[in-house]
Amino acid sequence: MHLNLPNALTLLRIFLVPFLVVVLLTRFDGREIVGLLIFLVAISTDFFDGWLARRRGQVTTLGTLLDPIADKLLICGALISLVELDLAPAWMVVVVVGREFAVSGLRAIASGQGTVIRASAWGKAKMFSQVVAVSLLILALRYTEALLPAKVALWFVVAIAIVSGAEYFRRFLQQVVSIENTIPPPEP
Repeated sequence: MHLNLPNALTLLRIFLVPFLVVVLLTRFDGREIVGLLIFLVAISTDFFDGWLARRRGQVTTLGTLLDPIADKLLICGALISLVELDLAPAWMVVVVVGREFAVSGLRAIASGQGTVIRASAWGKAKMFSQVVAVSLLILALRYTEALLPAKVALWFVVAIAIVSGAEYFRRFLQQVVSIENTIPPPEP
C-alpha cells in the first residue's frame, strides 16, 4: 500500500494526540504554548489533508475512514485533558464526546444499510467552535483572562454539538423512512 500525502497528514494528526495530552498534563514552564502549537499543527492537518486529497484526486477509502477518527481523537483527547486540568466541566465534555460516539454509531448503522450521512454545515460549525474553545482553554493555563471567553466558547460547543447531533439523527431518520417507503410491501 502506498501512503499518499493527504493520508500521511491524517496519520500525523493521530500521532500528535498523545503528545498533546502528555504536554498538557505535564507541569512545565511553557506547556500551554507548546500544547497550543501541537494542537494548531494537528488541527491544520485536518484542513490540508482534505484539500490536498480533493485537489490531487487522492481521496481514498483509508483517508475517508481515518479523517473523522483523527478529528475525534484530537478533540476528545484535548477536552478530556482539559477536564483533568479543571478547565472544562466534565459534564460538558461528556455531552461533546457522547455526541461524537452517537453520531459515529449512527453513521456506522447507515453505512451498513448502504446509506451515507455526509457532514453538514452544523458539523463544520461544531468543529470550528471546538477549535476555538480548546485553543482558548489551553491559553487559559497561563492567561487567566482567556478563561471567560473559553467558557463562553465551550457553551457554544455544547449547544452546537446538541443541535448538530440532532440534525444527524433527523437526516438519518429521513433516509431510513425514504428507503422503507421504496420497499414494496410483501405479497399476500
